[in-house]
Amino acid sequence: GCASCGVAVIDDIKLTKCTDCDLVQYCTDACQKEHKSQHEEECKKRAAELRDEILFKQPEGTHRGDCPICCLPLAIDRTKSIMTSCCCKVICKGCAHANVLRERKEKLGHSCPFCRKPLPSTDKQCDKQTMKRIAANDPGAMRRKGKQQHEKGDYRSAFEYYTRAAELGDADAQYELARLYEFGKGVEKDGGKAIYHLEEAAIGGHPSARRTLGWIEWENGNTERAMKHLVIAASLGDDDSIKLLMKAFRSGLVSKDDLASALRAHQAAVDAT
Repeated sequence: GCASCGVAVIDDIKLTKCTDCDLVQYCTDACQKEHKSQHEEECKKRAAELRDEILFKQPEGTHRGDCPICCLPLAIDRTKSIMTSCCCKVICKGCAHANVLRERKEKLGHSCPFCRKPLPSTDKQCDKQTMKRIAANDPGAMRRKGKQQHEKGDYRSAFEYYTRAAELGDADAQYELARLYEFGKGVEKDGGKAIYHLEEAAIGGHPSARRTLGWIEWENGNTERAMKHLVIAASLGDDDSIKLLMKAFRSGLVSKDDLASALRAHQAAVDAT
């Protein structure tokens, strides 16, 4: 029944779970407000537990996803892929090179490896195409525009584009938002929001965000949480996380078996790309 008034579920009364945890139910918003002081401590504890369940779940892969042509996982190393200027798809360089060879063999003009349309030849055309993709709610295009504004020093505009991309599930945009909040660029400096966006990026499979969280937890003395973050980041192919785990092993913070497991997972992730 309702945790506040005790009313049971009947035909004309529906109970709703607490918006922050799954421990109690209420029949009305008024009952939830009235019961808040009694439930608040337990609610915060359970909400933190639920958040950790999501945060420390091993992602299936990195935030970069797969090349849309060969369907192999994209490498963390961005020098091994390109973002097309027409359709804003991220393509591995192997597929991009194969397209160049095809064009040379068939004596064709240079086109996008994915959509096969002619590539924009000027910055103005590229920007026009990016804005077209933004109008189509493409988070990759929004992030690209955000980075362009960021590099120009227009942090407020960058923040707005990153926010739109993040709302559409872009983990890279979440990471960039964390950086803006950390340094107070385009927004008021806010460590709490920086951590939140790092966590959202990490949940989305962003190895650098995950490693950063691990380092922060380590600095704060939360070594168990730190090691969890670093092991996950390492299993996604992050080299720097392996270096930190080696350092942790020498300090007795991670076992030989856990380190060996992380090394195997790291190598498997690297080999998959």
